[in-house]
Amino acid sequence: MLDPSAHIDSFCRDHLPPREEWPVFDHGGLPELDYPKRLNAAVELLDRMVEKGFGGRPCLRREGVEWKSVIDPDSHQPAAQPVATIEIWTYADLLERANRIANLLVNELGLVPGERVLLRDANTPMMAACWFAVLKAGGVAVATMPLLRARELAYIIDKARVKYALCAEDLASELDAARQHTPVLEKRVLFRSERPEGLEARMAAQPASFANILTSHDDVALIAFTSGTTGAAKGTMHFHRDVLAICDCFPRYVLKPGPDDIFCGSPPLAFTFGLGGMLLFPMRVGASTLLMPKVTAEGLLQAIQRHRCTICFTAPTLYRAMADLARNFDLSSLKKCVSAGETLPLPIFETWQRATGIKIIDGIGSTEILHIFISAAGDDIRPGATGKPIPGYQAMVVDETGRPLPPDSVGRLAVRGPTGCRYLDMPEQQKKYVQHGWNLTGDAYRMDRDGYFWYQARTDDMIISAGYNISGPEVEAVLLDHPKVLECAVVGSPDPERGEVVKAFVVLRPGIGTDEATRSELQDYVKAEIAPYKYPRAVEFVTSLPRTETGKIQRFRLREEERRKPAG
Repeated sequence: MLDPSAHIDSFCRDHLPPREEWPVFDHGGLPELDYPKRLNAAVELLDRMVEKGFGGRPCLRREGVEWKSVIDPDSHQPAAQPVATIEIWTYADLLERANRIANLLVNELGLVPGERVLLRDANTPMMAACWFAVLKAGGVAVATMPLLRARELAYIIDKARVKYALCAEDLASELDAARQHTPVLEKRVLFRSERPEGLEARMAAQPASFANILTSHDDVALIAFTSGTTGAAKGTMHFHRDVLAICDCFPRYVLKPGPDDIFCGSPPLAFTFGLGGMLLFPMRVGASTLLMPKVTAEGLLQAIQRHRCTICFTAPTLYRAMADLARNFDLSSLKKCVSAGETLPLPIFETWQRATGIKIIDGIGSTEILHIFISAAGDDIRPGATGKPIPGYQAMVVDETGRPLPPDSVGRLAVRGPTGCRYLDMPEQQKKYVQHGWNLTGDAYRMDRDGYFWYQARTDDMIISAGYNISGPEVEAVLLDHPKVLECAVVGSPDPERGEVVKAFVVLRPGIGTDEATRSELQDYVKAEIAPYKYPRAVEFVTSLPRTETGKIQRFRLREEERRKPAG
């Protein structure tokens, strides 16, 4: 039974899966996971840290640019020159801003506990402040990727019945376009804005203190959306206790950060990998994090050198790109590197270690389970293996009936622990993901006799490209909207740099030329309709698609054909 809720709006509890369809929640006897019944994760991570004396310590760092007047050496005339600056928010600064935003949400916008708030920005301090404000006010955070388009945003708004949005001004166009398709979103406030109606101006008039909502430990704190094999985004609901559990498992037992660490990396805060690694984990120990709205390999290396960062979170693709440039930078401050989002190929692990002397901490997590549950660090790393279940979690490899397989057998990965899958109003997907009390991640693994888990492949139609999870059927649905496309199938094609790339097999309508112009037209169309990283980097025109006798497209045959082709 769930404990009494502090939510006045009961939407989230009303749309949880039936209790018998949840996974078994078992924290393995870790006493630190025995949280009180009344618990607000934002209060524990922010207010409590200020109370413990961390108020004056750096919390969030961000690079900026100021234009200073200098004398041009050639013309001897005044000229403007950009100068790099660093903006630092202390824990007390973040608390004050989060309190003011929480007051605005409650006092001006009318938010009541349990209502959902869509958040839209890149990795910035204001995005973090908004996230904390929503939870402090008893709301439910629904963070969205900056690259999402109107069609995707409208689906999320409808699915989660989102009434409020806090959005960066430069990302407002797609959100406003989404509002044309859904009447659910009633109120939106723009931040990083100089307008009098912008968030900064309005929050300045609010009190700097806030009466936190004392939520239940099993009240929903966030809804994280991911894309599945059906093409529809799936909302995963996580409680306040879940937010703290991910802070007290992987970081405590594997990463082991300290208050003097400076985190950096590339994953967005809207991606649960980024939410943990770029915000929650450092704050749990009083450390700080460098938030970078846009990340390139060279830019991240420069940031590590300039800010003396000690811990880096990113995907294998970026580690590979950075390894080629590492010799040009002073990376002596860097101590630990974490990889997740896609499998870490052994050659990238070895290349990075040769370039920096650092063994990458590999890990597998999922949006459904919230963060990493299998990993290894230091001398426990076995190159090529993902690792072992971290304390608090259990994992095994099972057959199609859910029975455990012997060591070195390839089967389905099954996991359980203090976090797990609760889909938002998706009963069929819930039954598929959770079976016999275990979370089935959709990954094929083998476990060796020492208990290490070795990734084999995905067991569904998800394409993992450069750390992004991309649904093939979602891309198909967009392509099929194009007037020149008769039918199509989208699969992942092996790629030495990105792991996989999105490849579309397209049957065109009669009379359409199979030339480069058509290929580019289709690619540009997908980029305009959904997040650009999902577009098919490869397009092959075919006259027909392989099908079963009942007419279903056999995507596995296309994948097998791609894997048989020479690398690259």
